Amino acid sequence: MLPIIPNLKGKVAVVTGGGGILCGEMAKELARQGMNVAILNRTYEKAVKVAEVIKSQGGTALPIKCDVLDRENVIDAEVQIYEEFGRVDVLINGAGGNHPKGSTTNETLKKADMDDQTVTSFLDLTTDGFGSVFNLNFIGTFIPSQVFTKRLLDSKGSILNISSMSAVSPMTKVPAYSAAKAAIDNFTQWMAVHMAEAGIRVNAISPGFFLTDQNRALLTKEDGSPTIRLEKILSQTPMKRLGSPKDLLGTMLWLVDKEASGFITGVCVPVDGGFMAYSGV
Repeated sequence: MLPIIPNLKGKVAVVTGGGGILCGEMAKELARQGMNVAILNRTYEKAVKVAEVIKSQGGTALPIKCDVLDRENVIDAEVQIYEEFGRVDVLINGAGGNHPKGSTTNETLKKADMDDQTVTSFLDLTTDGFGSVFNLNFIGTFIPSQVFTKRLLDSKGSILNISSMSAVSPMTKVPAYSAAKAAIDNFTQWMAVHMAEAGIRVNAISPGFFLTDQNRALLTKEDGSPTIRLEKILSQTPMKRLGSPKDLLGTMLWLVDKEASGFITGVCVPVDGGFMAYSGV
């Protein structure tokens, strides 16, 4: 169990996508540290479920139904949070994910794919499909960052974005997701420079490979055994395992604690079991 950081107690964190597996664990840990946590999620029931766990453990949580692509929805959430807690110290932009319409069936392009109706090749991807994935990950980070910055200016708080290993080394099959996460890395650096003199730090965590509801079907078979894709991932991960949600928590706490990382801004920290360091040979 991670040590308690006294200077986080009583501060306020907003976690978008807080009903998910990874960001749900982040929200629970921030609450355990004594922070008041607002959990924003498009599926309200998922936000409530995380909030109930936090409350059962003596923490404070506010679940809010919120679509991060709807600016007015995010503004309404910001009003609720400020009325409830009176401040915002940390924004974690965790809402994101992939969609089949932004993905190809095969890793590489073959001419025969064009005549196979069961295959989605790069040539079959639509603007709408590609755009939906890009919007969820990038615009879904841009809008909350813009809306909550006015409160972060008051607290001289910080923003923590969620990137991916696919940002620096794009994974096969998921061009839209990879491009969107690369944009997150770039945007993190841009915001860090833009907001530095105002006292707001902006960083990102780049998770390696973690098993979530969104990628479970890609990584495991019905019997729970690894797919070929998971076998490839593990072969390129020196620690030879998938990450656990708890593996992200220490890095998260370090980056949101201004006493520990007050001179750190504009970085994307890999939490990947050595994946990014390994050349494959």
